[in-house]
Amino acid sequence: MAQSIRDKLAEVLVNKGSISREKLDEAIKTQKEKGGSLSKILVQKGLVNENELLSIFSQELNITPINLAKYKIDKEIISLVPVKIARLYHLIPVSKIGNRMTVAMSDPLDIFALDDLKILTKYEIDPVIATDKDIIASIAAYYGEETLSIDKIVKDVKDDELELLQTGDAERFDVSTLAIESQKAPILKMVDVIISEALKRRASDIHVEPMETDLRIRYRIDGALTEFSHLPKSNQNAVLTRIKIMSDMDITEWRLPQDGRFKVRMEEREIDFRVSTLPLVHGEKVVLRVLDKSSIKVSPEKLGFLPKTLEELREAISRPYGMFLVTGPTGSGKSTTLYSILNILNTPEKNIVTIEDPIEYELMGITQVQVKPEIGLTFAGGLRAFLRQAPDIVMVGEIRDFETADIAIKASLTGQLLLSTLHTNDAPSAITRLIDMGVEPFLVASSVVFICAQRLMKRVCANCKEKIVIPKEILDKIGYKEKEKAAFFKGKGCAKCNNTGYYGRFAILENLTVDDKIKEMILDRVQSDKIKEYCVKEKGMLTLRAAALENLALGHTTIEEVLRVTSEE
Repeated sequence: MAQSIRDKLAEVLVNKGSISREKLDEAIKTQKEKGGSLSKILVQKGLVNENELLSIFSQELNITPINLAKYKIDKEIISLVPVKIARLYHLIPVSKIGNRMTVAMSDPLDIFALDDLKILTKYEIDPVIATDKDIIASIAAYYGEETLSIDKIVKDVKDDELELLQTGDAERFDVSTLAIESQKAPILKMVDVIISEALKRRASDIHVEPMETDLRIRYRIDGALTEFSHLPKSNQNAVLTRIKIMSDMDITEWRLPQDGRFKVRMEEREIDFRVSTLPLVHGEKVVLRVLDKSSIKVSPEKLGFLPKTLEELREAISRPYGMFLVTGPTGSGKSTTLYSILNILNTPEKNIVTIEDPIEYELMGITQVQVKPEIGLTFAGGLRAFLRQAPDIVMVGEIRDFETADIAIKASLTGQLLLSTLHTNDAPSAITRLIDMGVEPFLVASSVVFICAQRLMKRVCANCKEKIVIPKEILDKIGYKEKEKAAFFKGKGCAKCNNTGYYGRFAILENLTVDDKIKEMILDRVQSDKIKEYCVKEKGMLTLRAAALENLALGHTTIEEVLRVTSEE
């Protein structure tokens, strides 16, 4: 019976034009050779869209589709189905009434799964259909798949298999033994799980932190650190050595900080990891920065900028020369914005050079130089060399001192478009910062054409967001002015967003375009708050707080994020 239904569904796919007969036969052949579900094979091969398949299943079999991301399943219901069965058959219980249990399945035709579930639970099973991706996410959220999987790997390492080496005393380490231990299968799996789960959870950083009694693993997701797991202290040095070997670091050095990098491929994505170590009391802390190359291919439109600020940004980068500055604290997305701009400007007729510390992403067609102060290759030294190679566009990773600022400004005055970053709280403060470094005001006024201050805000999860009412007195207090069509939202938490209510981040900008009036103010050494006042009142500049409130009114973020990310004007 099941086979005839599958045949019918296959015919529907062909008749709808969703898949050719040849491709279907190819998928059926793969199923016969390797086993597994035909629907999963079709999706994995990219032959059919998962949502389209779900719709066809629903129509032809008269089975209700379900969006698991919008459901909050009771723990008592989850406990009725063992995690092994949920993972084996890709299903998750949703509810029960009397002696009947509703179960979400990616393949409701799997009779073996239905029979096993009925025998195991003693319930009559009513299947509903959900996408495989949603089921995997729900299993991870409700069963804690990640912790369980790494705990199993830890159990595979016998207590006497690894010797606890004395931390904090590198000379007592048996490096050859440690290198061998780090290549053992459980340790390899342990590090692989730490990395793969970080990528699945969209982490931007992985923190591997030696504590007094264990090794703590934390991920930074959407800007906030969350705990992933605690590993036994006995695994600490083998895990750290494995990461250092992957990063091409010196495994005999435990007393000094080191930097390295490695590359992985996951689901056709190429991801770089920038790795740094820091000696602590209880061992070496390792931080792995996740550098997903797909993020630098994103255009500025997809970074979430408001239409007004995006238009100002595009106008600024169309200028043939001058200094373009992005300001903000560490982790505010400055580098991603600059790389997305370089992707727009990167054409065969332009000579683009960058000097960075470190090079986060390697860009095709662009000359990139890594700063190496130990051999005398500084930002300033690299810039001098660049200017002898007739560049059209120069990017300096960061302006940190007078020498770099001076050469950068002079480069922008001699016909180059110069892009760089500064650490300041808002856009007007960048002018004061350059002058405080020792740059003459007339040089700042002549060279700087555009400054944008940037912050990253958490986006409300689209799957679980719900409308809320914010009292008028609170809105008045934060400076919100009535806007038409304003709607306020908050995420209640779901499997997709790990019950945080947020999914992803977007950027807000405070743009300052230097005009003649601002040039006069710079020459007169006017304070940055006066420049800001002029920009807001006379030029209609959106401050960071105003941009955040605009996004609040559009339902993109929450009032908590507005208060966390921006300060009062």
